[in-house]
Amino acid sequence: MVRSVALLTAVCLLAGGCASFPDEPAPTQWSAQPQLTPQAGPKPELPGEYRPTPGDPGRNPAPQSVPPPQGCKDYHPAVVATCLNTVTGVAPIGADAKGGVAAYATERGGRLLKVTKDVDPVVVAQLEVDASTDGGLTGLALSATFAEDQLAYVYVTTATDNRVLRIAPGDSPKPILTGIPKGPSGNRGVLASDRKGAILVATGDAGNPALAADPNSLAGKVLRIDGSGQPAQGNPTAGSTVVSSGLRLPGGLCVSADTSKIWVTDWAASGDVVYRVAPGKLGEVAWAWPDRPGVMGCSSYSDQLSVATSKTPGYQSLSMNAAGAFTGKPEIAMAEDGFGLLGPMEMLNESASLVGTVNKAGGTPVSSDDRVVIIVRPNNGGGTKD
Repeated sequence: MVRSVALLTAVCLLAGGCASFPDEPAPTQWSAQPQLTPQAGPKPELPGEYRPTPGDPGRNPAPQSVPPPQGCKDYHPAVVATCLNTVTGVAPIGADAKGGVAAYATERGGRLLKVTKDVDPVVVAQLEVDASTDGGLTGLALSATFAEDQLAYVYVTTATDNRVLRIAPGDSPKPILTGIPKGPSGNRGVLASDRKGAILVATGDAGNPALAADPNSLAGKVLRIDGSGQPAQGNPTAGSTVVSSGLRLPGGLCVSADTSKIWVTDWAASGDVVYRVAPGKLGEVAWAWPDRPGVMGCSSYSDQLSVATSKTPGYQSLSMNAAGAFTGKPEIAMAEDGFGLLGPMEMLNESASLVGTVNKAGGTPVSSDDRVVIIVRPNNGGGTKD
């Protein structure tokens, strides 16, 4: 409870005000057995909802009002961590000593870090990875009972395969899902909590589209596993980890707070796309970007899907109705806010998300890049317009 209040205070101070946010509804998908739903542990969303104060434009402070960074010191109040190397995963873990957000962050080169504002990152684990292709350490998710067990899960490329590792305090990382095909490309994978106790895993096709269509291959799939790497209860096919097939190079996974919507972004052959995942299938493309902005992490708000982009600055937001259908074209947000290219994204609540920058991987980095940043939604519920 103390953790939630402190985290909410930090986000409220940045946003300019908060109000109450209803409790998370009961799960509506995936679980055939009630015991699948653990009740303890932190949730990626926090109670609280953004409410603008008079005169508040509903966005992060204008870039011209913030002094430029000096070395690793960044004066922007939204910045949580600085001087990282190509951030590939972010996950809030609690509050720091000052009531701000503490988080885990992963770097593509193999480090899992604990980050808090104005404190040097703490290395939680240093992993041996192969980042010579589009792989490396590319995905991060926390246990649904993280407050009790402190377990983190990461997606890595090794010399021989792609795999999921479980990391516990004081213990060496344990592989729980191995043998995901590795190839000359298509090695990036991403993780997300399904908010009900299982871990979602999106895998690349290892450079071979035939593997994505092969039901016996783990490549090019959305998988769903328990904390030991076994098929989670309630999967479409009992005894199988596979939820859906047909991915090429996934960039992000996100789940709505009420668990009714699961999204995966992908660098498909025809362009960047986002799918709404359904049990047993990816479903139709929910939105496509022929111009390939490099879609990555996402946040599934109640009325909007926000998607980070790693080739064009900022992120894009798609307004949607209660059924999850998009009601207009994407609006570009934060393109001029000085954070540049974005990779991972994790929703904090209906007001804000945590993101990581990837400017060192192709952008124009400033001295404090790469960074972990809190982004605040504007007062109209859509994307910040630049």
